[in-house]
Order: sequence, then structure tokens, then C-alpha cells
Amino acid sequence: MSKTLIIAPPPTPNGDLHVGHMAGPYLAGDIYARYLRVSGKAVNYATGTDDSQTYVVTSAIKLGTTPEQLCRQSSDDIHNSLKLWGVELDGYAPFDEGYKSSVYQFLNPLFQSGKLKKKTVKLPYSAHRGEFMVESFVAGECPVCLAHSRGGLCENCGHPNNFDMLRGPVSTLSPYEPLEYRETEILVFPVEEYRNELEAYYASKKGLWRPHILQLMDELFSRELIDFPVTYPVSWGLPSLFPGTEGQVLNAWVEGMPASMYCNACGEVGAEQPTEADTTWRSDTDNQLMYFLGFDNSYFWGVTHLALLMAHEGKYILPHTIVPNEFYELENSKFSTSRGHLIWARDLVTELPRDYARFYLCLTSPEHNRNNFSRMALQQILNERLITSWNLLVSAYNAQNWNARVDDNAENVEEIVETMSSRLHQCCRIETFSQSRLADWILNHISRLQELITEDSSLSLWAINRQIVALLNGMGLIMIDLREAIAPAGLPDAFTVLSLPELSLIGSDASSKSYAS
Repeated sequence: MSKTLIIAPPPTPNGDLHVGHMAGPYLAGDIYARYLRVSGKAVNYATGTDDSQTYVVTSAIKLGTTPEQLCRQSSDDIHNSLKLWGVELDGYAPFDEGYKSSVYQFLNPLFQSGKLKKKTVKLPYSAHRGEFMVESFVAGECPVCLAHSRGGLCENCGHPNNFDMLRGPVSTLSPYEPLEYRETEILVFPVEEYRNELEAYYASKKGLWRPHILQLMDELFSRELIDFPVTYPVSWGLPSLFPGTEGQVLNAWVEGMPASMYCNACGEVGAEQPTEADTTWRSDTDNQLMYFLGFDNSYFWGVTHLALLMAHEGKYILPHTIVPNEFYELENSKFSTSRGHLIWARDLVTELPRDYARFYLCLTSPEHNRNNFSRMALQQILNERLITSWNLLVSAYNAQNWNARVDDNAENVEEIVETMSSRLHQCCRIETFSQSRLADWILNHISRLQELITEDSSLSLWAINRQIVALLNGMGLIMIDLREAIAPAGLPDAFTVLSLPELSLIGSDASSKSYAS
């Protein structure tokens, strides 16, 4: 049986997840995975941690700990936060020997076939430290949009800035001195050689994917695709085992595809557990691959990673869809761990029920544009649009004398339920996936059903329940605890009076601990 493989990019373990992270790929991937599961589809939703990122080093220095200790603590924290939010993963991969082995096994055939090439390049260099400074160790101006950027990629416009492209490079480590560019020989992957395959791939996605990622690809393909560094002459990362690159490490970004394969392999259980990490990604499986990621990751996942899969000449499936999200801001300013401008994901779901947190993040999800998290808006929107509206529905439902209501109006009710289900499907199917429209669908039908019960005194319990059950099927993708509270063993038949709990209003301290009994 074929499976849908869902990947949310492994986060860097330089701290726990904040609300901005959760509003992006992790919650979206969870909702899509739940939708597939209730539809009877086989799913493998997985992630892990990206321990090789240099951001671990810079964060560890600021926190006064070691990179190794930070990775261990953050990996546990991230996993626990995902559980607290109800993100139902099939696999959470450890950074262990199996992980490392899968990376080398993925890259070795490319090196042996000459697809990874040695090249003399210029990299930022600190004369003070006597070290090359790449990725999080260097900052400067993006050569494309002139925004402040770290090395490797500009989060603002999504364009890469490899080698000596960054303008005015400075060290991000004390004493924060200007850097010079020096030549060194590294291993690179010539992405331009895969232009024709990449352009053909994206030509087939026009009109099907979110427009921003396709616009970025048009911008990237308008000029020569730059080489992708496979190794770096720095000390943090997996050691390069390729001859001629002794003392260098693998670029953390080159681990993306084998790391994801390993994540999915960790999500296979029992007799299905693959003997090789890449088994579920092989093209003879008929599996489908979906990515949920932040827009700033689009270049790596949509160009370099994709080209690396193509370089294996048909061995692996390619992503069916990449679903990107934009930045989620906190009180109209970007979430920032370094500036302390954030709300930790774990903290929010200890302040109020996770159903409320999940719903608000879905409703305000930054799917196409930057969106904003506001505590004041959270309280107002949830209280007025969700909680009060739901409680009015519950009150109206409980006040009815259902024995006196006998009009099934079966034909019309079935048509309405089909309309509800069709729109729910449109919100959740991958081609039109939108968790914000799903949240809006829920709000619309809560209000509609409350008015229907109040104004039409003849519709039977069956006719109302059929619609409420359809509503709960959609609500359960986001509000997982409410769905469990109503029917832990599955929704009863439409002739049974449902036990619908009221929801507690959020107080001025933005806290509410449980559903009202």
C-alpha cells in the first residue's frame, strides 16, 4: 500500500520551538496528516533535529554551554513541545549513527560518479580567529535585496549568497570584526547542470502551488544557478570523508534529503520497518512526498535538495507538493530568539487549552503573507468568534425537545452535508490546503447551525446531528481535545443526543485551563 510521506524540516536544536515555528510547517503538517488518516490513507509524518547547523554553535556561545549539550537539551525540548501541541508524528529521528550513516550513503554514490566536484572558492575569513566564517558565523548585506542576512541564504528574499556573494561581511562572534575573503578548495555540487530537469519540474507545477515559491523559482532560473557547497573548512558538523577534503565538514544543508529519509524510516514500525533508511523514498514504492516548510527554506528544499535527488537518476521520488508559509510575527515584529522577542510554544499551551492555541494559529496562519500573533487579538477572536458562538450552539442544542421535532427533510440534509464535506475537502486536500480557511469553515458552520437550531423548530435530531457530525469531523483536525471529549470512542449515530461541552472563556490574563463541564 502506497503512503503519503510528510516532512516538516528538522528544526535547528539551538533552543525550543516558539509560536512562530508552530504556526508554520509543524501544525500544518499535523492537520494534513490527520486529514489523510481519517480519510483512510496511509501516512508517515516525520521530523527530527538539524544538529549540524552552525547556529547551534553561535547559540551555545551566547548561552554559555557547549553545542553538544545544547543539541541534547533542545532536541528533547522540541520533541516535548510537539507532543504538548498534539502534533502527531510517526517518526522523530535521533541524531545517531544511523542518521550519520544515511547521510554518507546518500552522498557517496554522487561523489564516486563525479557529480560532486572540487572547486577553489572564496569564503569569509577571520584573521583574528584564523578561521573561515560561514553560515551563522557571518553576516552582511544580501546581494539581491540588500537586507541584512546571514551567510548562505537571505531569509528576506529567499536567495542564496554562497561563497563571496555577501556584501560587507562581518563576524557574528566577538569581536564582530569585518571579514576578508580568502581562497580555499572545497567540494561543490554544480546545480546549474540540472537546470533543464529543474525547469521542467517547475513548469509542471505552475498554477498548482502557492505563488510565492514559484515566483522565487522564476527569479532563480533567470540567471545561472550557483554551485552548492558540499563541504566547508570549519569544525562543527559531520566530518567529510571525501578524499581531498580532509579536515572539512559537510555543509549542514547537504544533509537535508538523507536526514528526511531517515526521519521517515524512523516512522515505520513493526514488520514494515525498512532495512535501509531510504527505502520509503525509492521510486518503485509509489509513495507520495509532501513538504511543509517556511518560505525561507524554499531555495534549499526546492532547488539544491531537489537537484540532489535528481542526481540519483530516478532512484528516488520527487516531492509532489511543497507547501510554504511566510513569517509569523509577534505584535507586528518578527519572532526572534536572539532578541528575546518570542513566546515559547510550550508556554502558550500551559496558559490556555491547546485547542485554543491550535485554532488561533490556524486562523491567523501566514500562508500567503506575513501575519501577526497578538495576545489581545487572540483573546478577542477566540472569545467572540469561537467560544461564545460554540456555547450558543450548545445551549440551543440542549434546550430542544427533540421528541417533538420530526422533520428529517432527508434529501435537503444530505445535500447540505455533502456541501459541507466538499468544502472541508477543498480546505484540506494538498492542492488547495489552507488551515486558515479550515478554521474559517469551522466558525461559519458553528454560527449557521446555531441559527438553524434556534430558528427551525421542526428539523429532527437526525437532521441536525448529521450536520453537527460533519462539523465535528472538521473541528477534530484542529481542536483535537474537544473532539475527544465529545466522543472518545468515535461519534455516535445520528439518532443519539450528543453530549456537547461548553467552552471556557479566556480571562483577561489570557488563560483558561479546561473545558466547562
